[in-house]
Amino acid sequence: MTDAAFWVPVDRDVVRVHGPDALTYLHSQLSQDLRPLAVGQSAWAFVLQPTGKVDVLLRVWRTEEEAFVLDTDAGFGAAMVARLQRFKIRVKADIESLDWSSIVVRGFDGAAPEGAPIGWGDGFDLLGPTPTPPDGVRAGSSEELLAARVEAGWPAMGIEVIPGETVPGELAISDRAVSFTKGCYPGQELVERMDSRGVIAPRVLQVVDVPPGTVAGDPLLRDGEPIGTVTSVAGERALALVKRSALA
Repeated sequence: MTDAAFWVPVDRDVVRVHGPDALTYLHSQLSQDLRPLAVGQSAWAFVLQPTGKVDVLLRVWRTEEEAFVLDTDAGFGAAMVARLQRFKIRVKADIESLDWSSIVVRGFDGAAPEGAPIGWGDGFDLLGPTPTPPDGVRAGSSEELLAARVEAGWPAMGIEVIPGETVPGELAISDRAVSFTKGCYPGQELVERMDSRGVIAPRVLQVVDVPPGTVAGDPLLRDGEPIGTVTSVAGERALALVKRSALA
């Protein structure tokens, strides 16, 4: 372990879905194949509108045979629950909010604790009623966490992921949040069509270099011409939605 490892508390909206139909129902609604998940394993997924637009980017964590914990960026839990409730008809599964906390550990070069939910980038997350920071890891800052998210190219709800507008192909994480071999789910048609035809979204999230003083919302320029829009900035590195025609 090195001094690069740090932890930061992060607000997440968390719910538990449990009951005999929890697996089959969530599997029918999320973009990810949940059947291979053993107890203690987790994966990223989208809940999509029937049109294929993203409602929520979330993590799903199997905590028991018939129970899953779903969490998403703070402020978007209500939308996640509303979307899951919308199609829950004659389903033997309950959805309840959890007053849980989250600790994000990044820059970590050791093994993650067994059963820890998957994170993005080089580290892991801790999620529960009272998660405890790992021994030997220093407390970090929100600026360090932003820099780590930018370098990982990981999108945030409300920033890179605009509910009802963003399509999964724009975010460059379909390899981690979408299964292209599972059965049907709402929004699958657009996702599958773009993949099978090799279609690239009109703009794609990229990690880019930017000049000092750049802020979110600024145009991304190449040779003085705008090629995209900056969404998140950490110093001279940023995330930007880059036009398809400008992709390298």
